[in-house]
Amino acid sequence: MKAKLTPGRVALYVILVGAAFFTLYPFLWMVSASFKPLKEIVGGNMSLISPNMSLENYQYIFGRSSLFTRWFFNSLFVSVIGTILNVFINTMAGYSLSRLSFPGRDKIHHLLLMLMMVPGQVLLIPNYLILQNLGMLDSFTALIFPSAANIANIFLMRQFFMNFPKDVEEAASIDGLGRYARFFRISMPLARPTIATQAIFVFMGFWNNFTAPMLYIKSETKYTLTLGLQSFQSQNAGTMWNQVMAAACISVLPIIVIYLIFNRFFLVGVRMDGEK
Repeated sequence: MKAKLTPGRVALYVILVGAAFFTLYPFLWMVSASFKPLKEIVGGNMSLISPNMSLENYQYIFGRSSLFTRWFFNSLFVSVIGTILNVFINTMAGYSLSRLSFPGRDKIHHLLLMLMMVPGQVLLIPNYLILQNLGMLDSFTALIFPSAANIANIFLMRQFFMNFPKDVEEAASIDGLGRYARFFRISMPLARPTIATQAIFVFMGFWNNFTAPMLYIKSETKYTLTLGLQSFQSQNAGTMWNQVMAAACISVLPIIVIYLIFNRFFLVGVRMDGEK
């Protein structure tokens, strides 16, 4: 039955629409500014539409600024590989802590919960020294290896498998499936909503990471997009905010695409976690 449009409800809708527009306006202005010439941006024009809009800023980024494309694919490579590793390691670790019986399982779980309380900033110097001794500095391995697993997502997957019906795996075991086959063919496919949820956050973490590339990467050709944007703004573009806005729009695009792809799984995963 449809709710009646009372004056209070109409006022609420107006407030919510206004709040949504107020929140989205900076992002829409960034997209609009990426098509504008510099003089309109620095002139204080806050309108979203301009008769002088063109693709010149994007042509500059992908044409004259040849390193931008390399930075984009560097970030894409690190984010995709890091997300894949996280999905497998976090899911397998969560499964083992919930399904397998082995000595010290609960102690490992408690240790992981304690490690969640350690701020990431405390680990920057130890990670740097370890990577330096292993000869991994100034390589993509330095960005992927220390973040190949995430304790919070291990805990997330453990909680999912703790509530996962054992009858399904027992039936698969009776049909002759071994432990690995049950995991990859039964448990992991049924955990897709939760896996998609962690994949979105992990990808965003790798894609938006700035501190690790700044510390571990020295070669300009190996910069990720976040570090490259900072270099692009300070060295190449300076106050060329129209080109900076175009670069920022490109940097946001993969996150939007990933969210749109995994949106339905993400919503199901959040709802399932809330119900648990």
